[in-house]
Amino acid sequence: MTHFSQLAQFGLFDARAPRYTSYPTAPHFSTAVGERDFEGWVRAIKPGSQISLYMHVPFCRRLCWFCACRTQGISSDAPLRAYAKTLLAEIDLLRGILPKGVTLSHLHWGGGTPTLMPAAMIAEVGQAIFSLVPLAKSGAFSVEVDPNEIDAARLRALTDLGMNRASIGVQDFDPEVQAAIGRNQPFYLTRQVADMIRDAGISALNVDILFGLPHQTMARMAGSVMQLISLAPSRVALYGYAHVPWISRRQQMIPAAALPTPQERLRLFELASDLLAGAGYVAVGIDHFALPDDGMARAAKTGQLRRNFQGYTDDTAEVLIGLGASSISRFSGGYAQNASRTADYAAAIQNNRFSVHRGHIFWQDDYLRGAMIEQLMCEFRIDRARIIQRLGYTPAALDGLLQTSFDAFKSVLVLDAEGLKLPPVARPLTRLIAQSLDAYVGTKAQHSAAI
Repeated sequence: MTHFSQLAQFGLFDARAPRYTSYPTAPHFSTAVGERDFEGWVRAIKPGSQISLYMHVPFCRRLCWFCACRTQGISSDAPLRAYAKTLLAEIDLLRGILPKGVTLSHLHWGGGTPTLMPAAMIAEVGQAIFSLVPLAKSGAFSVEVDPNEIDAARLRALTDLGMNRASIGVQDFDPEVQAAIGRNQPFYLTRQVADMIRDAGISALNVDILFGLPHQTMARMAGSVMQLISLAPSRVALYGYAHVPWISRRQQMIPAAALPTPQERLRLFELASDLLAGAGYVAVGIDHFALPDDGMARAAKTGQLRRNFQGYTDDTAEVLIGLGASSISRFSGGYAQNASRTADYAAAIQNNRFSVHRGHIFWQDDYLRGAMIEQLMCEFRIDRARIIQRLGYTPAALDGLLQTSFDAFKSVLVLDAEGLKLPPVARPLTRLIAQSLDAYVGTKAQHSAAI
């Protein structure tokens, strides 16, 4: 039986599944969670502990057609100025309830395009954040940098704040592919910005690339990956393009007939993976790669790799606070999401209220299933002893779930006294196997393709 035919037996090429950046996933959040829950969870943070923070900037100068992120196009800086003012007010609200002595293990600015902000605005917002919660000595401060929206002044403002990792979205370097997804970003510009970032003293560079885009071929994929490798990023995210036009209307601009088949998507992924491995990158989880001395590669090796809303991370903080419209916070008690519409988010903050409008309070069962799914996504195994020790569950509760997954994927999984293991040949099935542990599956949402 060939590799592809074995995967096809389990419906991989027809299936849709969550990416499991949380459990339960965001479509299962409800309006039962509000600002009171959020405030209680923030107040319960242990004084002097480390947390992580994500800030969302939901604006772009132009909207790329492939993107399904919460963002909107702007033609002037007026909406950006109003949004920054709201962010500052949200930070002040947090100042009134955040326990003393808390520091940041990780700070990430995403979007949208956070580097749309002018230098003075970057400095003002950044200083407000660090006056609320300073970056720990070994903390990471990363920013998503759009090569079309960065200059020396903005980069200097970021480095003055302490940015020590930059992330550049590439998607693909082929001009025909870029034209089909509404993304004009030539290689020379990306290299220019990568060099500018390194010249500013920032050696940690993340780069994102997509497989499964319209008009992608094996030759084009190889060319783009080799160009990416020449940039020598410390981390690479190799994401599958999620074609979800029922969620993101602008994806209706994508020529669906030009999209690769699911089988072709897998071949593109395997080609890119082989090229990255040949260049010395270590595979991390289902879709990340890192140089051996990068913190993410070390976390994967030591069992410290985690999963959050940005994908894989080496951040082990138990609390993540989200700032901005649509941002999601994670606490030991559950998830809390800010209003997704910028106007609704701003209206709440202007009325001196947090804009949390939905979320999820963890049930006891969520902790067990969530830990199992995260470990499977990060390590391609579920370590029975570690889960029991970490959560204090009885072996019987864990063993029943392990058996359920094993029964569904018996021919490709290994189940023994240590737990469940997924051999390398079956790793494209990881999201489907994780889905077999999901108590909420099938109740809501249409997900992206499983490969």
